[in-house]
Amino acid sequence: MAGGRETCLTLIGFILTYLKMVTPEIPTIDQAYSKISNSITVEWTTVPGATSYLLTAEDGDTVIETMVANSPGTVTGLKAATLYEITIRSISAAGRSQASPPKQAKTVLAAPILEVSSPSSDSILVQWEAVYMAIGFSVSIMQANGLGSIWKENTTNTSLTFTSLEAGTLYTVKAYAWNANGIPGDDSTCNQRTSPQAPANIQVSFDSGALKASFSWAPAEGAFNYTVMALSDSSELTCSTTLRSCTISSLQCGTEYLISVLASNDAGSSKSSSAVTLKTVACAPGRVMIQEDPPGHLSVTWSNVDLGDYYVAFVKSDDGLEVHCNTSLTQCNFLSECGFTYFISVFAYNKAGQSPLGDIFNYTTAPCCPSDINPVLVSSDRVEIVWSPVRGAELYETKAVDGYNVVECNDTTPACTLSALECDTKYNITVYSFSEVRGSNMSCTPQFITTAPCSPEIKNVSRDAFSMINVHWRSTNDVATYTVTAQGEKGLYQCSSVGESCTMGGLPCGSVFSVTAVAETQAGRSLPSYSVPLETAPCCPTGLTVTQITQSVINVSWTIGTVAQTHVAVLESHTGQSKCHTHQNHCLLGCITCGINYTVTLKAISTTGLAADCSSQSYFSSACCPLGVKLYRLGPNGIRIYWQASRGSANYSTDLYGSKGIFTCTPSAGLSFCDVAEIPCGDVYTVMVSPVAETGLKLTFCPKKIYSVTCSGSTLGMGKLFFSWIK
Repeated sequence: MAGGRETCLTLIGFILTYLKMVTPEIPTIDQAYSKISNSITVEWTTVPGATSYLLTAEDGDTVIETMVANSPGTVTGLKAATLYEITIRSISAAGRSQASPPKQAKTVLAAPILEVSSPSSDSILVQWEAVYMAIGFSVSIMQANGLGSIWKENTTNTSLTFTSLEAGTLYTVKAYAWNANGIPGDDSTCNQRTSPQAPANIQVSFDSGALKASFSWAPAEGAFNYTVMALSDSSELTCSTTLRSCTISSLQCGTEYLISVLASNDAGSSKSSSAVTLKTVACAPGRVMIQEDPPGHLSVTWSNVDLGDYYVAFVKSDDGLEVHCNTSLTQCNFLSECGFTYFISVFAYNKAGQSPLGDIFNYTTAPCCPSDINPVLVSSDRVEIVWSPVRGAELYETKAVDGYNVVECNDTTPACTLSALECDTKYNITVYSFSEVRGSNMSCTPQFITTAPCSPEIKNVSRDAFSMINVHWRSTNDVATYTVTAQGEKGLYQCSSVGESCTMGGLPCGSVFSVTAVAETQAGRSLPSYSVPLETAPCCPTGLTVTQITQSVINVSWTIGTVAQTHVAVLESHTGQSKCHTHQNHCLLGCITCGINYTVTLKAISTTGLAADCSSQSYFSSACCPLGVKLYRLGPNGIRIYWQASRGSANYSTDLYGSKGIFTCTPSAGLSFCDVAEIPCGDVYTVMVSPVAETGLKLTFCPKKIYSVTCSGSTLGMGKLFFSWIK
């Protein structure tokens, strides 16, 4: 029993010794302190074999751990002005040690959050919110460029004002809070510029012609921008710039402005500079009135204007002569002449210069009558006249009178076109000059002008049997010569007459013409009449050919003529008529009777339906095909072909087509059979009896019959003949 207890104790001791050998040592914290409000720095004695350390900070609510490599180490992410319990563990390959004995440390105060501004050009106001656990604050200020002194103030308030600063200068402000133990917290730093002083030495330059003013001044220290204000009783104008000068446009005439300049930067604006006075030029005089009383004397009056010291009135006539008068009153008198237009303007003057240009007035004396009236164009319904311009005329009134009717035209130019006149009529034409002020000068002399003749009206265009074109028209002219023109792509044709008709010939076929008529007198030519279309008959085709296609069908062909759109072919005999209408150059005519004499005629028709009767020729239709074609044996090796001839006399030709040859026989005139003396047997023959035309052409459209010719006897091909009809 005693031996077992000793063994157990030995084992426990061995385990404790082993654990001591493999577990890292517990480090000891030398000190823990805070220099920044969100962290605590820890220093400790290093432990042999430790590869890293685990720092732990606890405030009762949160636990924050940080892994560090060596002493010292810092725990971050903490709350300001808060007491923390700090422990440390060493870490090696064997594991981590137990926590060290704790040590307490408190984070320093947070930095105050600053709000700075410059209420004036020599002061800066610093404001902040209360800081937790703070009992006082230290605030210092100095120029940002490091020049000058540092001002430092301690306070328990949350605002502080620094005065007696340089205007327009950038300052650096630094502040921190301390706790009851006098320990300072984090500091806060910001920059603030003081606002600039008001600009001095303001200079004004006024441009009277453009009604604008340029301003300049001495620069203000630290100013980023300048604003010029021009104030009057009725308006406020401004301009802004980063330079030392600026221009204000659109100033009012006859106005007194107070000018001031503000300087500004990112801190704010300066106070207004001392105002200077700007007086603009006077406005142009108004209510200008012009009177001619008595004639030859012009009186010009106007109203008084603000800021006007004296006036100058200018009078310029339209020949370029100009006179003027200076006066401190509101009236000037001038001499005038008739037939002139005067342009009058009045200006006011002061020390700033001349007033803007006001309204320019004109005054026109009575105009003179136009001379050298010249008609440049006389037509059936209008007359164009021109004349030299006269002085003082603003408008010309032209009247044309024929005893009953009056035609007028008004224009500002020395020319007039009288339209809507009656043709072939004598007019009394007068041109009056007109002035809006004086009216028309009614003493002008008239002259007489006769209009050109009236246009004839074509009543009828006809053709006679000899292809002559007869044109008839109607006209209301007393005496005139008439010319009729037919114009087309193939030429121009004319005829003339003093009556109401004329005839022209030689117009080509297949053509389209436009026919017009014109009347002519000593006064001129009339307008052409309305055109009447004229179409000549289409040209007839050439090369009319008739070809027999079958016993009852023929083909009529031709060469297409000019303009013709369609053709009508007619085949006519005592037995009847066959007709076709086609747009091609050939036509098939059916129901033809064989052996009959026909008349073939051709007609060409245009797109408008105009027809031309063309060539006609005789055609004899082919003989009728024979009927009852039969074969008869003729001797040992011969055959006779027999048929029934159709009506009329005709020549025929007989053909037998077989594999052993073609055999032909032609009967004597008037016979209806023919013989083939030698024909091989043992073959199938196609037999066709055809009529022969007068030209000798054998017609091949008759029906064919097929016979089988067999042999009787020992010799194949030359024995006795036996034949049978196949079809």
